[in-house]
Amino acid sequence: MIKRVALFALLPLSFPFLFSCAAHKTAKLHKEAIVVDTHNDFISKAVEKGFVFDANNLGKTHSDLARMKKGGLDVQIFSIWCDARPDAYAFANREIDSLYAYVARNPSRMKLVTNGAELDEAIKNKQLASMIGVEGGHMIEDDLSKLEALAKRGARYMTLTWNNSTSWASSAADEYNNKIPEDKRGLTDFGVQVIEKMNELGVMVDLSHVGEKTFLDAIATTTKPVIVSHSCVHALCPVARNLKDYQISAIKLNKGVICLNFFSGFLDSSFNRKNTTFMAKRKAEADSMRNAGLQQFFIEDHLYEKYKSETEALRVPMNVLLDHIDYIVKRIGVDHVGLGSDFDGINSAPQQLNGVQDFPKITAALKKRGYSNEDIKKILGGNVIRVFKANLN
Repeated sequence: MIKRVALFALLPLSFPFLFSCAAHKTAKLHKEAIVVDTHNDFISKAVEKGFVFDANNLGKTHSDLARMKKGGLDVQIFSIWCDARPDAYAFANREIDSLYAYVARNPSRMKLVTNGAELDEAIKNKQLASMIGVEGGHMIEDDLSKLEALAKRGARYMTLTWNNSTSWASSAADEYNNKIPEDKRGLTDFGVQVIEKMNELGVMVDLSHVGEKTFLDAIATTTKPVIVSHSCVHALCPVARNLKDYQISAIKLNKGVICLNFFSGFLDSSFNRKNTTFMAKRKAEADSMRNAGLQQFFIEDHLYEKYKSETEALRVPMNVLLDHIDYIVKRIGVDHVGLGSDFDGINSAPQQLNGVQDFPKITAALKKRGYSNEDIKKILGGNVIRVFKANLN
């Protein structure tokens, strides 16, 4: 009896040790995994506001080079983005020039990656494998030679549309808002040629942002696995940018991968109601900026930063992101899900995810939900690497 009492008396002392041991195992797992983020908008934000990637941007942006290292990121696909503007192709090249400059200044810490061998070499040398994703088919300006030129510069996926449609593909935003007649939606003959050329060049077809008809046409056309670089589940958060169940099932048949966006508004529809209330409160300021020619995204971004004490309270719990992962895994399996944060392109991320330094928290959360080490490694990056390499063959 005395021995039993003594044993129970020691148990509370063991809890910190057990917790420390579990945390150490999770940290080791995160380090062993190849962690891939398929969508980061730092370059666009840097061009807009003058941030520098290899500086300390803590408290200013979601991202910088040092924090990516701290967060265990091995592969970052940098989004090349601009809105529908007359010089879209030139602007895309300007942003690519920025990434080239970051790599040139930090050759021991970063490497531009365009193929499997370069990816493997970067990971072996503990360099950030830096890749290019073009967010919006309008940047090729209806010219296949410009698609080829972007691929030659390193583009390894292209989102067929952004919120704006192109002359050859309809966007989710335009289809949802009925800006395009039903008989004009989807891919045109030239759109089919774009898909075929992307397959030929080893550029992954990215189906985030596209309308449902474009999605179906693209899936029917491509001969390679697709990527959905930064979207979530419509059944859990019914917004135009999220994937419906039939689309999720189509990704499995295509052997592609869905990479989940961290934006609160794509994870939980209650955020959108709260955001509407917040924006109504700031209507006069928003109208003033709109009259000055600013787009809604930039207006919200500014107001969120200005009234941070209010907007922090709107962020959704991190577990909601895990719910979207669970949903896809249960529906089509663990081989078809990844992470596409949209950091520095969003103004509200889940609680606890304050920037790229926080990716280890996702590993810990997946472990807590009972995912195996093998499955966690697939979600963190293995699935994306499979699709990336399949497109190069």
